Amino acid sequence: MDVLARYEPLVDDYEAFRTACERPLPSVVRVNGIKTTPERVRRAFDEQGVEYEPVDWHDGLLKLDDQPGNSWPYVHGWVYGQEEVSAVPAEVLAPEPGERVFDPCAAPGSKTTQLAALMDDRGLLVANDNNLGRLSALRSNAERCGVTSVVVTNSDARNFSLRPFVGDGDHQQPFFDRALVDVPCSCEGTIRKNPTALEKWEYSHVQGIAGVQKGILTRAIEATEPGGTIVYSTCTFAPEENEAVLDHVLDSDRVSCELVEFDLPLVSAPGVTEWEDETYDPRVERAKRIYPHLNDTGGFFCAKLEVTA
Repeated sequence: MDVLARYEPLVDDYEAFRTACERPLPSVVRVNGIKTTPERVRRAFDEQGVEYEPVDWHDGLLKLDDQPGNSWPYVHGWVYGQEEVSAVPAEVLAPEPGERVFDPCAAPGSKTTQLAALMDDRGLLVANDNNLGRLSALRSNAERCGVTSVVVTNSDARNFSLRPFVGDGDHQQPFFDRALVDVPCSCEGTIRKNPTALEKWEYSHVQGIAGVQKGILTRAIEATEPGGTIVYSTCTFAPEENEAVLDHVLDSDRVSCELVEFDLPLVSAPGVTEWEDETYDPRVERAKRIYPHLNDTGGFFCAKLEVTA
């Protein structure tokens, strides 16, 4: 099955989209602000003869010709290998030092360590994942990057308990100031990084994972204080996993939230309100779709929500 052909009705320049999806993705590192500065990393790369190119919208992102793992700035936790567009959700969430932030699907830790750096490693960052094996990578990456504000938990995010954090308090009450809900997905937008990503694609998986995504986002909204901010993101093009999930929480009797407008330094397309036989809440147009041909990146979806009650 030609999976990407599903999205021809949604993409403005479909041929450019297909061509971009066939190009390899450049290697990118993010400077870890907990340990160093972009200037020091650039000097270190210059001394090692590592070729790099700055990313125009983010001073702390550098494109490399090679993989970063064999450079000493990587070994010492000065940089983290992270796809360029993957750095968007944490920037949109914009956590402040001292806040309580929830990362329910955290492993292997690229966005977790980015959140910690944005918080100046001050506050409480709860990094959860249901995959025990991937948590080992998360702990290792957090240690390498010098993150001290993180608490790592292992549970199903759909049923995440606040009891360990509130003690004798009411664990039914919201606790977090912000949440980054970067959910597991069908990963269609990673096709440039992983050309085999779509070989095992099945529509039944899209349907099944969409149910999980709705559960995780709903629980994150419940766990966040009224007025708090949530960013929902995926690396898939499938509306079933993107706009349909937002439509679900907007229509939910269990939680109360609003989709809010936000700016991006990258070219994007709005969320879609119609897909196949489905019609979604018009507010989902406030979400952003980032297609590979628009900025020469991977594909991504990002939405910003405010908890209203």
